[in-house]
Amino acid sequence: MRRILVLASLFAVTLFAIGCRHNPMKVFMQGTMGMTGDMAMNGSMDMQGDLGVDGTIVTSLKTDNRASPLSQVVVRAGSGNDGRIAIVDVDGLLLNRNIGGLGSMGENPVALFREKLAAVAADSSITGMVLRINSPGGGVTASDIMARDLQAFRMQRGIPVVACLMDVGAGGGYLLASNADLIVAHPTTLVGGLGVILNSYNLEETMAQFNVIARPIKSGDLIDAASPIRPLEPEELVMLEGLADRFHDRLQQQIRGARGGLTTDDALFDGRVVAGDEAVTTGLVDRLGYLDDAIAEAGRLAEQEGAATVVMLRRDNDRAHTPLDVTPNLPLQTGLLPLNVPGLDRSQLPTFLYCWQPETSLMTAAGG
Repeated sequence: MRRILVLASLFAVTLFAIGCRHNPMKVFMQGTMGMTGDMAMNGSMDMQGDLGVDGTIVTSLKTDNRASPLSQVVVRAGSGNDGRIAIVDVDGLLLNRNIGGLGSMGENPVALFREKLAAVAADSSITGMVLRINSPGGGVTASDIMARDLQAFRMQRGIPVVACLMDVGAGGGYLLASNADLIVAHPTTLVGGLGVILNSYNLEETMAQFNVIARPIKSGDLIDAASPIRPLEPEELVMLEGLADRFHDRLQQQIRGARGGLTTDDALFDGRVVAGDEAVTTGLVDRLGYLDDAIAEAGRLAEQEGAATVVMLRRDNDRAHTPLDVTPNLPLQTGLLPLNVPGLDRSQLPTFLYCWQPETSLMTAAGG
């Protein structure tokens, strides 16, 4: 029985370590470990003899990524000595809240972006920046804050900023890119999504199937507009569409102001996405290329000679240490069953989004 308990404990520790692979667990063993007898595995584990451990086992588990400040990680050594290029990565949904879940770093994208900009601004050895964006967009306010932070950073440091659009650069992600000196996109990047959306659901009949009857107590006829517990009234639709149009006008003004070469075709702002090569012809993107090309452009604009050293900003428990690595920050289902009814988490949903084709279950899980 004692052997079974020991094996079960070791197995549990192993599973826990695997499950926390994004939050490293360090195990230090002091003393000696002795094992006598035979261990045979043939479809099942059969251990004969005794397992003895002498000394102490000390474990150190770090689960709070905010415990460490950002630090520079060299992701490409350069040949030049006249400055560094920093890659600032922006991935996933842009929401002004901590994104939690199994395997997630639990970061707030808005706060993390500002922290990275502050770190670059404080380092005089960094002479150029690449904004690596792979995002369908996000909340209207979150996107607006990040774009304003980038503008303030450029005024403060005055170093060249090149945006590199990866798989998707849409909505609030493109708004952010539009504030760079130059935009580089892959030929197959999806660019655009310059519209506004508010996710609204009518779950009245669904709730009735579970014998759930809503009894809201309210003061103000429009206070629960777009509530999932009842249909949307005509006057509520007018109000919400008016807000969407207002935010859409602001998005157009910001992007047209930032992109002087943008065509006046209003069709660019109907929410559509186009491939990277078409985005060049419309003025949404300056040139086609890859991340290496964006780094080279940043070095050229910074008037650097030779290949520059490239750095990224990471926590000490972040496993992403190459130019294309993505920090894990995705929300996952925490239950055993992937049950997710869109709209039921209304209190966690942001309101209006600059976001192209949000995937419903992910948006709900992320608070989007």
